[in-house]
Amino acid sequence: MNKTDLKWREKYAAVWHFVTEHHRGPTRHHPEEGRLLNWLKYNRKCMNKQTLPPERAELIVKLRNYINSFCRVNQYR
Repeated sequence: MNKTDLKWREKYAAVWHFVTEHHRGPTRHHPEEGRLLNWLKYNRKCMNKQTLPPERAELIVKLRNYINSFCRVNQYR
């Protein structure tokens, strides 16, 4: 594992920890969450362009599903 992979894994772990702690994804409305949000958005863009390696894409999908598990459901549907 090279240095780039190690840094990517550290950022992934930081975002996962944030979601676990706050039960939501990072948002643009809190400036201190900006770095995590930008990292997540960049990786989603790369995944949609299919330039992200498959193993990283799987982790981003897993993270996206984890964030969506905390979304509230409208009780009046």
